[in-house]
Amino acid sequence: MFSWTNITDETQDVENIFPDEISILPLRGTVGLPFIIMPLVIVLERSVMLVEDAIANDEYIGLAVSKVPEVENPTPDQIYHTGVIAKIHRRLRSKDGSMQIIVQGLERFTVSEWTQTDPYFKAKIAITPDEIGDAETADVELEALTRRITELARQIVRFMPQVPDEAISYLEETEDPRALFYTISANMRMDFSDRLKLLTEPNLLEKMRFLLRIMTRELEILELSEKIQAEAKGELDQLQREYFLRQQMKAIRKELGEADETEVDVESYKKKFEEIGLPEEAKKEAIRELNRLQKLPPQAAEYGVIKTYLDWLTDLPWNKLTEDNLDIEHARDVLNADHYGLEKIKDRILEYLAVRKLRRERHITEDDLPEQDRAGGSILLFVGPPGVGKTSLGRSIARALNRKFTRMSLGGVRDEAEIRGHRRTYIGAMPGRIIQALKRAESRNPVFMLDEVDKIGNDWRGDPSSALLEVLDPQQNHAFRDHYLDVDFDLSEVMFIVTANTLETIPAPLRDRMEIIPLDGYTEFEKVEIAKGYLVPRQIKSNGLQPEEIIFTDEGLHKIVQDYTREAGVRTLEREIGKIARKVATKVATRAISTENPVTIEPETVREYLGKPRFHFEAAMRTAKAGVATGLAVTSVGGDVLFVEASRMAGGSERLTLTGQLGDVMKESAQIALSYVRAHCDELGIAPEKFSKHDIHLHVPAGAIPKDGPSAGVTMVTALVSLLTGRPVKAEVGMTGEISLQGQVLPIGGLKQKALAAHRAGLKTVIFPKRNDADVEDVPEDIRKEMTFIMAETIDDVLAHALTSSKPTTS
Repeated sequence: MFSWTNITDETQDVENIFPDEISILPLRGTVGLPFIIMPLVIVLERSVMLVEDAIANDEYIGLAVSKVPEVENPTPDQIYHTGVIAKIHRRLRSKDGSMQIIVQGLERFTVSEWTQTDPYFKAKIAITPDEIGDAETADVELEALTRRITELARQIVRFMPQVPDEAISYLEETEDPRALFYTISANMRMDFSDRLKLLTEPNLLEKMRFLLRIMTRELEILELSEKIQAEAKGELDQLQREYFLRQQMKAIRKELGEADETEVDVESYKKKFEEIGLPEEAKKEAIRELNRLQKLPPQAAEYGVIKTYLDWLTDLPWNKLTEDNLDIEHARDVLNADHYGLEKIKDRILEYLAVRKLRRERHITEDDLPEQDRAGGSILLFVGPPGVGKTSLGRSIARALNRKFTRMSLGGVRDEAEIRGHRRTYIGAMPGRIIQALKRAESRNPVFMLDEVDKIGNDWRGDPSSALLEVLDPQQNHAFRDHYLDVDFDLSEVMFIVTANTLETIPAPLRDRMEIIPLDGYTEFEKVEIAKGYLVPRQIKSNGLQPEEIIFTDEGLHKIVQDYTREAGVRTLEREIGKIARKVATKVATRAISTENPVTIEPETVREYLGKPRFHFEAAMRTAKAGVATGLAVTSVGGDVLFVEASRMAGGSERLTLTGQLGDVMKESAQIALSYVRAHCDELGIAPEKFSKHDIHLHVPAGAIPKDGPSAGVTMVTALVSLLTGRPVKAEVGMTGEISLQGQVLPIGGLKQKALAAHRAGLKTVIFPKRNDADVEDVPEDIRKEMTFIMAETIDDVLAHALTSSKPTTS
């Protein structure tokens, strides 16, 4: 900032003859400049002595800058050799013993030799006036630089109302470029190092260029500062203007007898509180927030936050309940109309209705029941492969009960706040998706489907599955507390239905809170019936066809199921039916066919619409050679058929190689299988030297798919015995079971899914552990009639039914 000083005429009249030796006064944190009058505070005793002697002898002094300002008594090496000769004009003494002097810089000098250090510094000096350079070109450049510096000074002063107009007049009238330069330099805001450079630089033109850069930057800063100040003032003026306008509107409304905007909102909320019948805790919180709202102006940021919160409180269905339709026959008709089979689930829903009906008829109130039974039963978990109708079943249940239906997909949810909501301290906070779904449903007792619970993730933002523990626990969910609402909301009337493809990824505490109902997939017969009753009519309608324009025969549907789908559900089947319907729709639209000549989908015409078959079961071809056995497995998409291939290499070292991306349990099963075969080689008719002279390689194809589990143990033993005896495995036989070192066949899980997979693959015989005999009842009756189920207690039972009767080879 400028602190303008008056330059005396003495500066311009002083002679250019100075003494060769002068006293040197070190300056700390400030720079003396020629032509400039400046005050100095003298504290050190040696410096006071220097000033006293200079005034007594009417001598000039030298002002030189200390390199280390923190050192009170610097050495000559710690002082810059370039300084300015100054004359002392005035001296003032203070009560504390210090001295103030007014000095005026006269000319630059350079120290040639230090002649005295005590009691104060003296040095021989050489006068070094500013250089200009070549006179022919320097004069023009000097004039240009002088004009530019004067113009910039005028613009800078414009931003400083405290600077008098006389300052600019003085600058414009100053003829000496050096006086102009040093005057502006002394009063310009700049760093200490920059001011020192202006003193030590010998060339005047370079000094002026450097000063121009400093002034240009200062001008840019001042202009930007003024712009920011103007914008801030404009915003403030706008806020004041809006405030006055609102006050005027308030006065106008008062004159017209109209209510204030805040008062209108407050009265509206109070009315809503009474209408919806808020619970005591929620009402208390709502009134507290309403009182805060009443004290705020509508333009306040907090006003909108509170208003949004109150809107959520008043929009929730605190007491809105739909009346259940407890007609059991009606529910059975609805479920049968929407879904084929699924008898266990249908029975469970009818049981729920029966319980609700009896409670009502016998006047058993909710207060008479334990908390876990107030919702009429436990949480249902539908587990099964994709496409078996888990989600659509939820809609049918809601229709059968005459309840609202809402759905929430949990796949990929990683943030706990998705379930519980965000706290209101966060900007843009909202309730969790549970509360949001209930608001959309407009009912406190909807059928609430939580889809894909097995695909919930977790990371640093929290574990959503842990947040679901409260939601899905009948003993806790009557007082569910969302972080945003921060009041209890009763979820006990909600009928939660959860779906998953697999149980393995669901945490045990969450799984324990639900009643698990498996949906294992459909048989070929069931798929055809579903296609006839549901899929074909739906695709005919969605593709704009009439039932008389396309006819699917049972044989044609069987052909589609066998050759073009390989799934537990019916999604792919519906897509294939839709593909045929679209091709027929194209013919109808182009008048290629008419209702008099409908298209009939038979086995012979399926390929015309769907192309070549996509699936071929090759068990006969693959098991034709010894060393290949057909196993059965369960995956997240239902049951499946897998092959175990065994091979041996001569000249080996009894090494077992396993491939096919097998898990640790499956690798252990392979080792157990090999150990059993080697231990019983005599009984199995296998020469011992076949192990000592050969390496064994076991491979499970589809190497890109990870595989694990113990149920392939009997399949691995069978493949090894087949390889080493030369007896191929029967093509129509599939097997499953865990093997022990004693040769016992241990029980496994998923027998129904495995039997369905074997039936889809065209197998005729399934060998399974005897301890799973009760699970055969779960297999659909039509499959039990078409297939042979053999129970095996030991591995000998498996080999007796799995291997062909050809004699062992001697190779």
